[in-house]
Parts: sequence; C-alpha cells; structure tokens
Amino acid sequence: MTKLTQAGFKAVVGLEVHVQLNTESKIFSSDPNSADALPNEHISAISLGHPGTLPVLNREVVKKAVLMGLACHCEITQINHFARKSYFYPDLPKGYQTTQDKTPICQGGFVEIIGKDLSQTQVALDHIHMEEDAGKSVHDEGDATLIDLNRAGSPLIEIVTKPVIQGPEEAAAFLQEIRRIVRYLGISEANMEKGEFRCDANISIMPETASKLGSKVEIKNMNSFNHVRRAISFELERQLGLLKKGKEIIVETRTFDPGTGTTASMRMKETLNDYRYFPCPDLAPLVIESAFVESLKGEMASTPAEVRKEFEEVYQLTDYDTALLTEEKETAIYFKALCEKVGKPKSAANWVNGTIKSLMNDRNVGISDLGISSDRLGELINLTESKKISQKVAVHHVLPKMLESELSAFDIAKEDDLLVVEDDSFVDDMIDEVLHLLPKEVEAYKAGKKKLFGLFMGEVMKKSRGKANPSVLKEKLNKKLNQ
Repeated sequence: MTKLTQAGFKAVVGLEVHVQLNTESKIFSSDPNSADALPNEHISAISLGHPGTLPVLNREVVKKAVLMGLACHCEITQINHFARKSYFYPDLPKGYQTTQDKTPICQGGFVEIIGKDLSQTQVALDHIHMEEDAGKSVHDEGDATLIDLNRAGSPLIEIVTKPVIQGPEEAAAFLQEIRRIVRYLGISEANMEKGEFRCDANISIMPETASKLGSKVEIKNMNSFNHVRRAISFELERQLGLLKKGKEIIVETRTFDPGTGTTASMRMKETLNDYRYFPCPDLAPLVIESAFVESLKGEMASTPAEVRKEFEEVYQLTDYDTALLTEEKETAIYFKALCEKVGKPKSAANWVNGTIKSLMNDRNVGISDLGISSDRLGELINLTESKKISQKVAVHHVLPKMLESELSAFDIAKEDDLLVVEDDSFVDDMIDEVLHLLPKEVEAYKAGKKKLFGLFMGEVMKKSRGKANPSVLKEKLNKKLNQ
C-alpha cells in the first residue's frame, strides 16, 4: 500500500462473499443440507438436474436472507424473481445455476468494520442475493477428477460490496465482520475450512486524481482472511508494476497460490452476456410482504456492532476489550451474565480475555463448553476482589478444581485452607521467618537495593501459600525492613 500511495495511485477493491446458510434442507429441494455425509449421499433427481424436475423455494432461506439484509441496513425487495445463470462446469449437472439477477432480495446497505489503523470504518454494499451452490470436484484421487454433488443445491447468500474497499486490511476486516454477523444471527456456522464461507475479490488500481475505475482482475474462491490479505497485496503490486512498465492490465480471472503468495491467470474474465441470464421459468415471483419483514425485526438478534456499542457505553470498556469479548456471540452473552454477578466490569473482562480465553484455547472449546458457569466464575472473581483469596491462588489452584467439580470457589478455598488470613501475628511470623533466612539480601536492601522488596514479598507469599493479605503484607514488610 505504501508503494501504491507513493506512486500516486489508490486501491479499489470489491468483494463477493458466499455464505452457506444452515437450513435443514437445500434451497429448492428436500435433500438434507449437510456436509457430514458420504459423497453423493444427499442427492435427488433435482440435485442431479434430471429433466422435468421442478424446484420449490425453501421459506427458511428467504427468512435468513432477509435477516442478513436487516443486519446490514439494506432495503428488502418486495417482488423477487429468480434467474438462470448459464455456464458449464462438471459439478453443475443442470448446466446453469438458479440465482437472482435483476431483483436481489436485499439492496444497498453497509457494514461497519473494526480493526487497527483502518482507512475506513464502513463498507457500502451493492446488494445481497440468494442462489444455489454447485457441487464439488475432488482432484486428489490420482489422475481422475471425482464429483461430489452433496453440496449441489445448498442455499447461499452472496454479499456483494460496492468497489469502495481501500486495501487488504480493510477487506479482511469486512470479511471478519460478515462472519461475526451471520454467526450472531444464527444463519450460518461460516466454517471457512468446510467451504461455508468463501470470497471472490475484484481488484484494480487508479490514479488518486482519476474518476474512472481501472481495469479489474478477479481472484476466485479464497477461504482464509490471511489469503485475502496476501492475494490483494500481491495483486496491487503486480498491477502497479505493469503500469510502471507501460503495460496493459488484462481483465481476467486469476487464482491465488498460498504457497508462493502469488496470483496466476486462470481464464479471461466472463462478462454478464457470457452467462446468458434469463428469468427462471420454473419459479414464480417471490413476494415479500412488509408484515413478514416486521415480524423478523421483532425476533432478530442483536448485531455485533450493536453489542460492541452496548459494551462500550454500559461497561466503559476499551475498544480492545470490547473486540475480544464480542468476537463470538456466546462469549458476549456469558460476559453480560458475569457482569450481573461481578460489580467491576473491567475485572470481569480481564478474567475472560486472559485466564478463561487461555483455557478455551488450550482445550479448543467455546466458553459454554468450558465447564464453569458465569455465576460460579463470578463468585471466584468476587473472592479475589474482596481480598479473601489471592489472584495467584484463584488462577492456579481454585479455578482448576472448579473445572473438575461442582464445588464453589469459597468451598474449595476453605477446604484447602487457602483463604487469606487476617490475623496480624500470622503475617508477622511469616515476615520474620523469611527475613531470618535471607540476611544478606536484607543487608543489601538496607544498603540501597530497594528492588529486593519484590523478592521478600514473593517469598512471604510463597511461604504463606498465598494466604497472606498482599496489602497488609506490603505495609508490614516495609515497616519491618525500615526499622
């Protein structure tokens, strides 16, 4: 991006994001919509494109597409038509894809994006439309190419941005927010490794002062945020290099190689005329009534942007804490429940974003599967906040035992004799023992090496098994060393 700016050019990127919806059946048939099956197990005459078969639109697909439109501030199209998009591919047995062309179900709208040092805060959408997925070609079985049609007919929404994305980081941030939105709404799991969430990028560059867009290149089927960043970065530099040499940028479709970080030509870019769009004769127009849209608004879950705003305003959290806590819906819900138990949101955030997140990563589970409810964790946090147990004891002793049993934090601390002792004589005795065992260090401290104070604190806390009150200990230790 720096090279581009220095040369007087700017990036122009548009994304087409395909999201597989998690309906029970496919968009135009009753075939199960599931990736967890043997090859060609979830197929029928409709999936196979047999002559004379007739599609029937799945109502749940419409509902979930409208929910996505509402979340993205789109206008919902009242009268929808389906079209046939003609192209040949081995895993598309009908020879055409049933999609939307002139009347996409959602039009306009925008998506807010978050991230560090982004050059824009939102991305404008052109539209969102419904369509069916194709099957899958398998190329890893020797010289043969195998066809699995389980995915053929799976419901997709395609989110198409305007050509307004200003760089690779902004493109990745947009994709991350789209995935958050569909997961918050519960309309897709958006597992990138399963192909449920993938993206095409249209990339061009133009002089800063120009008004006409440059020749665009499309990069197909990327299923990783990092791949999108790298592919766009490479392509911007490649196009800049061509223009500097006085060469023409060819309008084409390219593919990205993650191994080399480069793009390579696949074919010349198709035009709309190549697809020979025409109205689908087998599907009647879909009419979406205002009452249906209003009913969905009433049952719609909060969007990630709405939850972030709530966390910042209600809990007074930093952007960093808020972003981590709202990345997954279940974590956001857990945190809200935790704050009802804990009076200090910042302390709760530190626990969830620190210790709890580390445990989730280690065990590869979500927060709801970790095995500790928000009520139980809240009690543990309150014990540390009230200085009844130390932070170290809470993290390394009490919490692990809570994950293995249903005992409360207090019961574990009491049973294992870990509650902070308020008896002054207990602390005095511990201090005397430690200072007696470290005479040279005491002498060095009194000679001016004040950093040794941390050593004494640590040794007393270790000897007391974390039961000494840190604030009381600090005061008493300081007084004893300066006698």
